[in-house]
Amino acid sequence: MAEFLIKMADERGRIREQSDNGYSEAEVRERYVQQGFLVYWVKPRGLLAGGEIRLPVRKRVKLDQFVIFNQQFVTLIHAGLPIVQALELLAKRQRNAYFQGLLQDVRDRVKSGALLSEAFEAQNVFPKIYSTTILAGEKSGNLEETLTRYVGFQRLALTFRKKLLASLIYPTILVIGVTVLLSMLITFVVPRFADLYKDMGAPLPAVTQFTLTIALSINRVLPVLLVLFFASGYFLWRWSKTDRGAEKIDRFKLWLPILGSTWLRYQVAVFSRMLSTLLAGGLPLVPALETAGSSMQSRLMKNAIMVATRHVREGRSLSSSMEESGIFPELSVEMIEVGESTALCRPC
Repeated sequence: MAEFLIKMADERGRIREQSDNGYSEAEVRERYVQQGFLVYWVKPRGLLAGGEIRLPVRKRVKLDQFVIFNQQFVTLIHAGLPIVQALELLAKRQRNAYFQGLLQDVRDRVKSGALLSEAFEAQNVFPKIYSTTILAGEKSGNLEETLTRYVGFQRLALTFRKKLLASLIYPTILVIGVTVLLSMLITFVVPRFADLYKDMGAPLPAVTQFTLTIALSINRVLPVLLVLFFASGYFLWRWSKTDRGAEKIDRFKLWLPILGSTWLRYQVAVFSRMLSTLLAGGLPLVPALETAGSSMQSRLMKNAIMVATRHVREGRSLSSSMEESGIFPELSVEMIEVGESTALCRPC
């Protein structure tokens, strides 16, 4: 699909320009005509599109921008503003041109009769858990509460991410500095000392001779090592995109001492908060498990949750299904078992 720039007017006669993706100019024009717009022209968007130099639009919505949008969206809904007007107001205030175009498209879809969850899902940009959360709020009739829970979840994730990045700044600078220093020593300094000692003709200690030999050997094969390093990184990245490769990498992370248990607890915490948000919004257990599982970044956790979801659909309890996977910690399984027992005894 390519990106196109559309100039059009709505039913009130207001003229605006908007960018959107499509397969051809005719397909994009027909789509907006069916939505009730008067389309003046459709041009492909690019660096030299339409004879003009256009800078590329950053096709990315930052997490902090998305959280701020949802906070404002919940505030406007709580104030009694209709959804279409709230989306229109927030789209006008949005500085990110790409995000603004997405919100305008969502508003147009809602105005034409689509559900809010369907409009956001049609963008293929926002997380699936977000559209599912909105769907749960629409079904339960409490969209404000479900969005508030989602905003709380995303604010917690954003805070954790900022703290993690801040804590990694100093180690990253330190590792980069040491790497650059060692590279300069091996590439420039050691060969100069080797030439100096060679011109002097003096016998060198065994340790010094061994160090020079190792450094000169590394200097000779350094281009090959760099090529192998980047090639290995590329193939490892491609392998991590496959289901088998991603699961093997996750199992390696889980095998690491100390870091493995920390990584597992983090993944379980993310899954638990996702599932809690969806269940509190009124979504049934099986669809909530499917949505939370598909939203996980860890392939190992995703596969384990999908297997547990299949067992729950067959009539088994969630705690026994998660325990059988062998991935979830014992404490999390026990807490879910307590929650199931409490829910079963509540009507008694």
